[in-house]
Amino acid sequence: QVQLVESGGGLVQPGGSLRLSCAASGSIFSIIHMGWYRQAPGKQRELVASITNGGSTNYADSVKGRFTISRDNAKNTMYLQMNSLKPDDAAVYYCSLILVGSPRYWGQGTQVTVSS
Repeated sequence: QVQLVESGGGLVQPGGSLRLSCAASGSIFSIIHMGWYRQAPGKQRELVASITNGGSTNYADSVKGRFTISRDNAKNTMYLQMNSLKPDDAAVYYCSLILVGSPRYWGQGTQVTVSS
């Protein structure tokens, strides 16, 4: 069993920055997929960014150039640096992980609010 806990969300003005963290615990081996998702009220959850075991990254078009995903395997932590935040970025952000032989794991989510 793996547990994921997001943190770092909060209220920020447009143009501001936030850094989200996803701390993982449990037996974490043979990662297939890891990434950040978000869900705004009344909308479907969407993939924001993902990172491979080799460090390659992929981003939704809406966040390219503004968000950066990274991970620290030694700390079992994944990060999402969010810069130049827009009101449309407001959502609950979730980290997710897929391991070999296991279903997808989700964190509890952390709220990001972008408002002036």
